[in-house]
Amino acid sequence: MTKDDRSSPNSDPSPDRLNDHFQFQAIGRVRTPFTEKFGTPRQSNLVKDTTSIFELREDLNPEIFDGLEAYSHVWIVFVFDRNGPTEFRKSKVHPPRLGGAAVGVFATRSPHRPNPIGLSLARLVRRDGRRLILSGLDLLDRTAILDIKPHLPSLEHPSEAHEGWSAKIPSKSLEVIWTESAVADLKRAFQTDAERSQRAITQILEQDPRPVVYRGEADAPNPYTSRYGFVHAGWNVVFDMPESTLARVLGLTPWPASEPEDRPENQ
Repeated sequence: MTKDDRSSPNSDPSPDRLNDHFQFQAIGRVRTPFTEKFGTPRQSNLVKDTTSIFELREDLNPEIFDGLEAYSHVWIVFVFDRNGPTEFRKSKVHPPRLGGAAVGVFATRSPHRPNPIGLSLARLVRRDGRRLILSGLDLLDRTAILDIKPHLPSLEHPSEAHEGWSAKIPSKSLEVIWTESAVADLKRAFQTDAERSQRAITQILEQDPRPVVYRGEADAPNPYTSRYGFVHAGWNVVFDMPESTLARVLGLTPWPASEPEDRPENQ
């Protein structure tokens, strides 16, 4: 091999040798209490009182986790694998919090992207063999995970960082109340974990999980329906909106028996 045949450490591959197409295999999937979009937090760490369980793919050595338990939080790189086969077409989207205004996809956390890859920050509760016990995730049950990285607070909170349009939109928070019958349902459903589950459900409702078109106005808080429901840990949480800023939990009913029984509850 001559000197000219060697690749310099600082040299880049020629443009015609660069690869723009890649294929990855999930390193595992995560079990969460969220089985549908409605009722799933729109961002991580908005609902802290939930437990998710990541289990490593069988052919990967669990030693890959060694040292990770020293970190309090981890980045979860995942696939928006429920988007469907729709080809990416729209360069701009309408975030619900913008009330109809449009911004570029890269200025949002929209799941509909040229490459449907997402990033979520979760608290690492503990390691359990091939599994990681996490809290604060915003992912649908059985989401495919591509990678896990430690969160480095000393490097990932630059003092000069600032936020765009999302910082200018006031966060809407609902007041949440529970009827006596809903509390009784909660205790039957979650038993010893009822208190933590109540906090998690309350946190979800405080963020108003309804689509924008269902939110109405102060004088008409329920323009399309008087009752709503979302599935949490295998239970349908039924609530109504007696006022535009007040959510009232009416009860919990079992979700269909076909729902997997090993989905994590709020441990």
